[in-house]
Amino acid sequence: MSLRNIGIVYRKELTDSLRDRRTLISTIVVPILLIPLMTIGIGGLMTSMMKKAETDVVPVMILGGEDSPRTVEALHGLHSLRVIPPGADYVQQINNKKLRAAVRIPEGFDAAVDAGRPAHVEIYYYQTDLNSEGAAARLQAFFADMRQRTIEKRMADRNISMSLLRPFEVERQNVATEEKVSGAAAGAMLPYLVILMCLTGAMYPAIDLTAGEKERGTMETILTSRVSRTHLVIGKFLLVLTTSLVTALLTVSSMWFSSRIAAGMLKGELARRGAGQFHLALRAYDLFIVFLMILPVAVLFSAALLAIALFAKSYKEAQSYISPLMIVVIVPAVASLIPGVELNLRLALVPILSTSLVSKEIFTGTYHWGLIGLIFGSSCVYAAAALATAVRMFQREDVLFRA
Repeated sequence: MSLRNIGIVYRKELTDSLRDRRTLISTIVVPILLIPLMTIGIGGLMTSMMKKAETDVVPVMILGGEDSPRTVEALHGLHSLRVIPPGADYVQQINNKKLRAAVRIPEGFDAAVDAGRPAHVEIYYYQTDLNSEGAAARLQAFFADMRQRTIEKRMADRNISMSLLRPFEVERQNVATEEKVSGAAAGAMLPYLVILMCLTGAMYPAIDLTAGEKERGTMETILTSRVSRTHLVIGKFLLVLTTSLVTALLTVSSMWFSSRIAAGMLKGELARRGAGQFHLALRAYDLFIVFLMILPVAVLFSAALLAIALFAKSYKEAQSYISPLMIVVIVPAVASLIPGVELNLRLALVPILSTSLVSKEIFTGTYHWGLIGLIFGSSCVYAAAALATAVRMFQREDVLFRA
């Protein structure tokens, strides 16, 4: 095998790719601009939502309560709620999001509470609507506090200690560090994003170096050169792999940089709210290991895309062939986000899914070195098989010159 010939093909394809606007956009512009915008944008959005949740006054409706002025007056006194006049169309108003919640106070509620009789309060809200659920939570908190004060009063009137109602306490203690908790939150989505960007970075060069050559009529000219087809396909493969790795590297670097900015934004807001520390910033060592785990996946993507696009006669046809591959990649990557799907020996042999799962573990600071080695080795085997397939496809005349 001639490294010189491979280098000639690689340099030629690299020069052509650097002149291609689509390749530059997918490889450089998207990771550098998209990732910070998403990360910092989400951080800013969360900060603004926290501030908005504190200051928003939501409209609610009181149904009934004409004979319970004490409770109605207390509800009117809540600064976080704006009580509007009652109406028969409260269900429609909640569904249309003009009204956030409604509470039905039964007849004789104040008298029933004073007399110790049971009473039933109903709260109506729009499930899955954050504002409506927030309004319902505020109403529920009001009545929970009212119930607690009523219980305390009744116990005090009877000279009974409150400890009778709470003979013991149960407290949950989180033993995971804040870095692990935050890493789990970040690791749920970031591996999927890196894998997807790795595929996107390889897609356009792979199509351009195969179907694009056919469409421009330059494939025959290249094949008449003294460079063997094996050297030719390896040179093209290395160029596709370069763009894929550059995209992955820029994505990981951009994630590290933007996560630190987002962490600073959120930490100040959470500290102001008394929520303690929040460690969103990703560790450089974790990102480096994740990048190493992505290497064989990038080889797999590059070789597979090159082989698939070679079957097409035109750029547009190659895009239609490669589109299903996006689903093949997205499904296992998204499967890693499903609660309960955890890394084990069996899943370690599933391509893409295993890489996504182990990356999620790495972001939490958990290193199962045995599984990491198995996943890296199996990914290398899959990548070698894909590369061998791509080389074999370039040897077939019916593929290179299909009508």
